[in-house]
Amino acid sequence: MPDMRDFVFGSWRAVPLLGVTQILAWGILFYPPVLTVPLIAAERGWSLPFAMGGFSVGLLCAGLIAPMVGRMIDRRGGHVVMTGGSIAAAIGLLGLVFAAHPVAYMLAWMVIGAATAASLYDPAFATLGRIFGIAARRPITIVTFFGGLASTVSWPATHLLIAACGWRGTYVVYALVLLLVCAPLHALALPRTRADPGARPPETRARRPEVVPARGSIFILVIVGFAAYAFVPSAMAAHLLAILGRAGLDPALAVAVGALFGPAQVAARLCEFAFAGNAHPLAIVRSALLLTVSAFVLLGLAGITAVSAAVFALMFGLSNGLVSIARGTVPLALFGAASYGRIVGRIAGPFMLVQSGAPLVMAFVAERASDAAALALAAAFAVVALGCFLAVRRPARPPAG
Repeated sequence: MPDMRDFVFGSWRAVPLLGVTQILAWGILFYPPVLTVPLIAAERGWSLPFAMGGFSVGLLCAGLIAPMVGRMIDRRGGHVVMTGGSIAAAIGLLGLVFAAHPVAYMLAWMVIGAATAASLYDPAFATLGRIFGIAARRPITIVTFFGGLASTVSWPATHLLIAACGWRGTYVVYALVLLLVCAPLHALALPRTRADPGARPPETRARRPEVVPARGSIFILVIVGFAAYAFVPSAMAAHLLAILGRAGLDPALAVAVGALFGPAQVAARLCEFAFAGNAHPLAIVRSALLLTVSAFVLLGLAGITAVSAAVFALMFGLSNGLVSIARGTVPLALFGAASYGRIVGRIAGPFMLVQSGAPLVMAFVAERASDAAALALAAAFAVVALGCFLAVRRPARPPAG
């Protein structure tokens, strides 16, 4: 680990800086809609599905723009692209405040979606890859640890702001945070340095790179694997509490079960950082997805009870925490640091596209069939993801010399 001077004056200052801005970006762009959108729908006389559809449209735009964002970070750096993302996000949030017409409302969400593609994990991973090269694994893990705290900060803060100044005032405050905190930090404090993509970390410098080109069957399997997994957390985040309620759990108990998800994510990331530094990221993502599938099997066999739901939430939280890290570390380990931003962007695009449609598909299946069928669908996507990563073969290490 670097010394304190590196965290203040060296390239490692990117890690706490992005940690802070990830808490703010996730806490402002991703988590508040569950609290603010129903208020927007009620005030403007729109249906809740239409109002929440704006959030899905935003994620769809994020998926379409993500590959371009990755390429821009490769060329210009995160200090340029993520600054633009913070400014665009602030403009989009102010657009929501003043968008009284449905078309203007959707346009505001499209701006927010474009900003999301330049603000959350994927651009942060690309920025760290540009700064640290092949040694970016530990910085990525630390930043995801910060990001895992975002919901813990965001929901209470959003609830208090809504009580104090309504949803409009809340979004004005959040826009100012993006403009006055996130944008200056990205623009002025993110390192401009660029690592040699062929360099190796000190502990592995004697080894030759074990990477493959970012094309062909391995790359397709990685893209499909992460895209298939994207369905699972997106669908479950939107519907898990409702499914638990329809199964007979008291609302307060269902919320308590759901609250286990966040701490489990953080615990998994801490364990990965402390104990799994020598494990290949491919082994970690396989283990995480096997845990996801096991969680669904447990719920299917035991039925939905307070105990089984709590165990499911813990298992799912642990696995999701590891998969979030793997989204940054698996491409780095398999394909190397050259053009890492472009690679991350190409993986992020399909991920966000599936993520945007998952809640609607899950709702359709639950309504037309049953909650059991909806859970089986989510489990099937997890199985597909696991199958993809089991099919990926680690590149063979070239002979020395």
